[in-house]
Amino acid sequence: MQTVTINAPAGPIDALLSVPDGNGPWPGLVLVHDAIGYGPDNERISRRVAAAGYIAITPNMFARGGRARCIIRVFRELLTKRGRALDDILAARDHLLALPQASGAVGIAGFCMGGQFALVMSPKGFGASAPFYGTPLPSKLSETLDGACPIVASFGRRDPIGIGAAAKLEKVVDEKDIPADIKAYPGAGHSFANKLPAQPLIRIAGFGYNEAAEADAWSRVFAFLGEHLGAPAD
Repeated sequence: MQTVTINAPAGPIDALLSVPDGNGPWPGLVLVHDAIGYGPDNERISRRVAAAGYIAITPNMFARGGRARCIIRVFRELLTKRGRALDDILAARDHLLALPQASGAVGIAGFCMGGQFALVMSPKGFGASAPFYGTPLPSKLSETLDGACPIVASFGRRDPIGIGAAAKLEKVVDEKDIPADIKAYPGAGHSFANKLPAQPLIRIAGFGYNEAAEADAWSRVFAFLGEHLGAPAD
């Protein structure tokens, strides 16, 4: 695992890069972090993705101007579906595809805020999209998913900001005939795949890590990616 510099249209940003052991070629996955930011949990997730046979790259979405200011800007660009944040994700994808170990197939996955980006970016040249509790769902969801790639989505049924999200997303992908695997985990809430601090406190409010839900979600995601991005090399 290493930190690399990505040349994005608005200037360079840092990113976390993990490459599987061996020669490849490997499919890739752009990981978009949650609103907490570019922290240690991203390293754990990046290692998990690389261990499954995918090149993982996580762009630092808050690399410019300080975290507080960046959060406001990034959320604004998420809502408007245009701006530097989207360009940074595409630059991360292009950086990954230029690696000699890359197979040429790349998907996108994201968590919370990043899950929303994974849905917004699903029509923009990715082979598969894997949003984890990307709630609230993007506005004008049907329009947002015009031309979307296959989607494997995971939600927590106890997520207080995602009530009914799985059913709503499933309705739209069915209407648009988008290949999809959508699941809501009954015992899980928001952030069930992120090991955030103070878990016992936030679980009460429908947030918090759920090991069983995370394991099942990643199992589904890797099976789905294998189908739509090509199986990783042995």
